[in-house]
Amino acid sequence: MCGISGIVDRNAGTAHETLLAHVRAMSDSLKHRGPDAGDEWIEAESGIAFGHRRLSIIDLSPGGAQPMTSADGRWVISYNGEVFNYLELRSELEAAGCRFRGASDTEVILEGCARWGVMATMRRLIGMFVISLWDRRTRALFLVRDRLGIKPLYYGEFDRMLIFGSELKALRAHPGWTPTIDRDALAAYFRHNYIPQPRSIYREIRKLPPGHVLTLEPGKPATLTPFWSMRDVAVKGIAEARRSKLSDAEAIEQLDTLLRDAVRRRMIADVPLGAFLSGGIDSSTVVALMQAQSNRPVRTFTIGFHEADYNEAQHAKAIARHLGTDHTELYVDPRHALDIIPGLSDWYDEPFADSSQIPTYLVSEMTRRYVTVALSGDGGDEVFAGYNRYFWADMMSGRMGFLPRAVRLAGATAIRRLSPAAWNRMFSIVPQRLRPRQPGEKIHKLADILVREDPDIIYRQIVSHWLDPATVVQGAIEPKGILWDDGVSSDVPQFLARMQFLDTMTYLPDDILTKVDRATMAVSLEGRVPLLDHRVVEFAWRLPSKFKVRAGVGKWILRRILDRYVPADLYERPKMGFGVPIDAWLRGPLRDWAEDLLSPSALAADGMLAPGPIRALWQEHLSGAQNWQYRLWVVLMFQAWRRRWPT
Repeated sequence: MCGISGIVDRNAGTAHETLLAHVRAMSDSLKHRGPDAGDEWIEAESGIAFGHRRLSIIDLSPGGAQPMTSADGRWVISYNGEVFNYLELRSELEAAGCRFRGASDTEVILEGCARWGVMATMRRLIGMFVISLWDRRTRALFLVRDRLGIKPLYYGEFDRMLIFGSELKALRAHPGWTPTIDRDALAAYFRHNYIPQPRSIYREIRKLPPGHVLTLEPGKPATLTPFWSMRDVAVKGIAEARRSKLSDAEAIEQLDTLLRDAVRRRMIADVPLGAFLSGGIDSSTVVALMQAQSNRPVRTFTIGFHEADYNEAQHAKAIARHLGTDHTELYVDPRHALDIIPGLSDWYDEPFADSSQIPTYLVSEMTRRYVTVALSGDGGDEVFAGYNRYFWADMMSGRMGFLPRAVRLAGATAIRRLSPAAWNRMFSIVPQRLRPRQPGEKIHKLADILVREDPDIIYRQIVSHWLDPATVVQGAIEPKGILWDDGVSSDVPQFLARMQFLDTMTYLPDDILTKVDRATMAVSLEGRVPLLDHRVVEFAWRLPSKFKVRAGVGKWILRRILDRYVPADLYERPKMGFGVPIDAWLRGPLRDWAEDLLSPSALAADGMLAPGPIRALWQEHLSGAQNWQYRLWVVLMFQAWRRRWPT
């Protein structure tokens, strides 16, 4: 795992010393991603400079150092990530006459590109990666991002120059670029709590889309070419699922074999390795498959909270005991959680407002004390249909759609007569193991979508935080991305599958994987996500929907895999998510911090936000009349980011 950065300067006569100074500043800003070593490679006559920061995982020797040049001297690589089938590819290359100097996966990628070509090599890789590759013969740059968007890459073109890096802070370190905030992207952030790719918070900078290669050749504009398409996977998978004759036993056995292989490959490391264990289905499955293939207890890590509604540590501990792992848990002092909030804008260096960023950082920080690599269960909900909202929305677009509009309006009115807090009090009589978190908010969201008839509008309503963000971000026109793409309805006609597809294209890379990447890399920990092995994703899309959802319960087949290793009573309970009590903190220990950022003068300072609606929500939240934690967190994270990174 590493941090990469680079420059392609087409301006004639840029000195070696200038390129070195600029790329070194960019690389130094990423030292947390690669604290073990760093180096630069420069070819001044071509205007190219690569910077690299290394977190040593495979081949800890200097033979794995980057930037690296191919044996024939033509290709240069700087790369962030891990390729998990590199040993097989190495054997194939050796059989074809290639001789290796070291034992790293980096050299395998490099020599594969030299022999097979860039696109053909990318299609062979199993892993998570962002790759920058320079062809010294043609003076062409190739930037590549893995299929699911596990690893990040930002890039921008201006003044006959292209700069790129693993994080925005690397691009900010280049003195030739003056950032300007993209108000339209900011409006999208207010809807989603993240900025959807390919945009960034800055007008000049883009995110490389997952599964794409960006090519920059002399005298030509940069081009984007997919080497893997999630849309194609979904469309072809649905067609195959219709023809599938798989029995339950066959499907379970095939997935078990595939997941075992995905997990086994991600256990390869020359440094200590462990796993996050929340006690939920996804992380428990990953840990169970790790322990089944290990001759020693797997290291597992959990954080707990003293607030019962947010604590899953006891469930994780029970599963760890059953599997026989070497388990470490840490109950988080609220003060510790609060103390990290001022640093969030450093790690997520564009606005990012998924509040589970806090526990994700805390578990990463604790895990890094013991290991350098940690596997997680991220991606299971998108791949195997696990989110509660899938079933709510599917029900609303199906059964409820047959009800007359007047009946649905009356139902919504009745629901809203009780505040979310009152609904929460009513649900307090439900046993905790059966009680969903924040039921009042979910029921009020149900009221909001009762009056909707178009399934795609229902889905947008569910995933939105600010429903009309252009009224909050002044002078903005919200960009219409894939959530407004009418073609998705025909490509993925079943509504539940369409929600999975849209989440995999948006929420997964831009929220979940961004959160995990920044939190782990902030403490120099490599996170690996076996459930997002692209072979697993492709297999899941080829499965008929009955293998994902039965009787209104998701992840059916993943549960059956876990049944082989863990008794159901240890994991069957309502989904909790991974959160912290932001609502109470904003009324208590975070109140002064929030009031400073949400004061009328602070909101109006640069003319970007409309203070009125934000202040109204803040006052309602403080009074306890409504819980506006999610909408307010979006504003607070932007305001905190704005102070940390002024333009």
